[in-house]
Amino acid sequence: MGATIGLLAGAGLFCLWWSFWPQEERTQHRVGGWRDRTADLIAQAGVTSVTPSALVAVSVGVGVVVLAVVAGATGAPAIAALFGLMAAAGPRAALRARARRRQAKLREVWPEVVDHLASGVRAGLALPEALAQLAERGPEELREPFARFAEDYRATGRFAECLDVLKARLADPVADRIVEALRITRDVGGTDLGKLLRTLSQFLRDDARTRGELEARQSWTVGAARLASGAPWVVLALLSTRAEAAQAFNTAAGVAVLVGGAASCLVAYRMMLRIGRLPEEARVLR
Repeated sequence: MGATIGLLAGAGLFCLWWSFWPQEERTQHRVGGWRDRTADLIAQAGVTSVTPSALVAVSVGVGVVVLAVVAGATGAPAIAALFGLMAAAGPRAALRARARRRQAKLREVWPEVVDHLASGVRAGLALPEALAQLAERGPEELREPFARFAEDYRATGRFAECLDVLKARLADPVADRIVEALRITRDVGGTDLGKLLRTLSQFLRDDARTRGELEARQSWTVGAARLASGAPWVVLALLSTRAEAAQAFNTAAGVAVLVGGAASCLVAYRMMLRIGRLPEEARVLR
């Protein structure tokens, strides 16, 4: 048992050490794969200093630490492994919750961004200038990416490439929609950009209001799902403080109970979330 814990701890430390070394980006990878989804999640959470590899390393490290602590406290490897897996999923779950809160906040300010763009275009500004002025006049939450866009455009003068970089930094479906509308307008031409932006602004306001009302009505379902899924494991943690209760899970029947309970809770939790939570908009204009 001690050798196993030592091996797992060593593997976790190696992953943490390895994550600090710069990794060569693969030139070919599947769009929408795990790395792309994780990078989008990190960008949506606003944690730009974290990389997908670092997130994996932290998850492994947290899981190993919790596994070692629970194994030492209870002497039950099955319980320790289960809580270790839960802890390993914790960093990504926390990042996802942060991203969801930030996206909900940004959903309220995107109409203001579009209004500023429309005002700039109506005042005679070119599209790059209208986007750059958002670094000073736009919502506080979005000033940094637009300031970096302005710096990139001043350095290169390549509007299309700077738009692509801006999309990657924002990693937001609404931002994709706005950026592609601006790109098409610049490439094709036309004088209806102001009308297009005003229509888009009104649509975003209506969408945010409707989504907010639905989420408020269905929030109790999400809360009930979390409570129902977490309560059994709180009880298990309390029972594990008693040696005779913890030893009961060292048998094959005890392991089967843990595995079955974990699978049942996971399936029920996912089903309740699917019923009670609105689906997140996908980045189809990546």
